[in-house]
Amino acid sequence: MQALRVDSKDRPIETGADPALGSIRWQTLFSRGLTDTVGMVCGVAILDPGMDLKPHHHAEAEVYFGLEGNGTVMIDGVAHRLAPGVALFVPPNAVHGIPEVAQGLRFLYVFGTDSFDTITYHFPANP
Repeated sequence: MQALRVDSKDRPIETGADPALGSIRWQTLFSRGLTDTVGMVCGVAILDPGMDLKPHHHAEAEVYFGLEGNGTVMIDGVAHRLAPGVALFVPPNAVHGIPEVAQGLRFLYVFGTDSFDTITYHFPANP
């Protein structure tokens, strides 16, 4: 395996097919199948003013790292501020989401798995 450079300008902005996810958009940077990489999935999440990420959980731990703007990430019912330079660790199976953001938010997300396609999102009826 070799080092790999990816420019986010070359990646499409994606949206979820399931409205249960919320209105969040993202750009996948590294994911097996899209890139010749293993052991890590990462990308940039984008929430414009008024957008959200509905409460959900998955078996994989996740890291968020704030790039632009700010917002509140709810993790197992506790509010955590995400802003540029702030990192959050989301434990495996923790229910987390981002209520509507007022001014927009961009953050890097990272999963310790090979492919985004292997992550199964669960949306609790009453988070």
